[in-house]
Amino acid sequence: MQKKKLIALAALRKLLTCAICVIALVALFSVHVPIFPSSKVPNFSDPFKLPTKLTTEQSWTQELAPPHLWKAPLPSRKLDRSTGTLETDKLWKPPPNRDFVPCVEPSTNYTSPTESRGYLLVHTNGGLNQMRAGICDMVAVARIINATLVIPELDKRSFWKDSSNFSDVFDEDYFINALSNDVKIIKKLPKELATGTRAVKHFRSWSGMDYYLDEIASMWEEYEVIRAAKSDSRLANNNLPLDIQKLRCRACYEALRFAPQIEAIGKLLVDRMRSFGPYIALHLRFEEDMLAFSGCTQDLSPAEADELRIIRENTPYWKEKEINPVEQRSKGYCPLTPKEVGIFLTALGYPSSTPIYLAAGKIYGGDSHMADLRSRFPILMSKETLASVEELESFSDHASQMAALDYIVSVESDVFIPSYSGNMARAVEGHRRFLGHRKTISPDRKALVRLIDKLEQGTLKEGKNLSNRVIELHRRRYVISHQNLRSSTSITLDYVSRYCGTFKDIHQ
Repeated sequence: MQKKKLIALAALRKLLTCAICVIALVALFSVHVPIFPSSKVPNFSDPFKLPTKLTTEQSWTQELAPPHLWKAPLPSRKLDRSTGTLETDKLWKPPPNRDFVPCVEPSTNYTSPTESRGYLLVHTNGGLNQMRAGICDMVAVARIINATLVIPELDKRSFWKDSSNFSDVFDEDYFINALSNDVKIIKKLPKELATGTRAVKHFRSWSGMDYYLDEIASMWEEYEVIRAAKSDSRLANNNLPLDIQKLRCRACYEALRFAPQIEAIGKLLVDRMRSFGPYIALHLRFEEDMLAFSGCTQDLSPAEADELRIIRENTPYWKEKEINPVEQRSKGYCPLTPKEVGIFLTALGYPSSTPIYLAAGKIYGGDSHMADLRSRFPILMSKETLASVEELESFSDHASQMAALDYIVSVESDVFIPSYSGNMARAVEGHRRFLGHRKTISPDRKALVRLIDKLEQGTLKEGKNLSNRVIELHRRRYVISHQNLRSSTSITLDYVSRYCGTFKDIHQ
């Protein structure tokens, strides 16, 4: 009996041994031999990188690049261990639109313009984006006072001394036709009125319906032509009929297109930037006019600061002459310097291989002030480096036309970052929101300069600590909800949030 048990136990051991050998062989072949011969799995040296293949579209855009452009590697992609997502995905990801969509169509009781009572001439003032905002206001004013709008005259006497006419910067015919159901617009006054008497009026700033219906419209009893001496900030942002607000939106974001030649070169610049991958448009307001006007001198030499002071003193329409630059900067009233922008972008986590488009005029001090930023982010491009001299020749002596090119590339960028919250910054941010909540990061300049000063003093070092503090400061500045937007100097942010959009479910 005992012998039979031993024989059975030995047979069981052999069976178990054979089973273990079979399992081991199956495991071995499952690792080195594909189960389905048709399955092909590439061998990745880096488990977090995917194979790249140049698409037809990429090939086409790269062919557009002039010979002097060089190709750079795409930004490195690092795994965020806490979430399992790629860090670069976070840096480029647009904010949620919360079902907020453009809303510019007039209401059902909106009517075509009735017979005009007279002609409205407009002299715009300021730079490109200040003039854009003023033109949109004047379209609405013409509707309110029942005027025929004559194509506005662009500012030729401001700091930039730009001789451009309306048709040099904007698509004149498209503007007239796009607003034909809203306001009658003509290119010139009728000959019989060209030399006649006209009322020249400085429209009161931030005025509402009552002002225009009572005080301005009453002037038709004496004059056939009213000339608005200035166009900026002449119409209130709030407490206007919804159809008037929607008209401003249509004028700003649909009717006021750039001239075809500007649109064509603008698209070319966008395509060339896209050949480097996702890109940041950096509006760097480190320019002579901005620094002289604001009195900001950070990172400047004493000689440069003195030169800017003299420019400010000799510019009669800049009222404030004595400015404390330290106080200005501590309050966040100064544009970030190129060096400060470099520290900011690095702290946010953007790698040195990030392509950056420099949306700016001539940087004050040139390369000497750009060296630090360029050392951090060598793929620093501009319209002058992306396009040939011949391509820019017709625009180069016209500040408004060059600014229009920057505007196009900025609106189309993956991320827009302004170093100062001026007219360009607000106009682009508003337009990007209207087009679908594209990502904009508005630096908290007041808080940032305190951190940067600590770096200069040696009480803080660049690295994880600074990065965490900068990211936390800007966590809620990636997107500003439409409920709490306010703007005191630009129409685009305030009424694009209130009147140029609505929620999808309102229409469902």
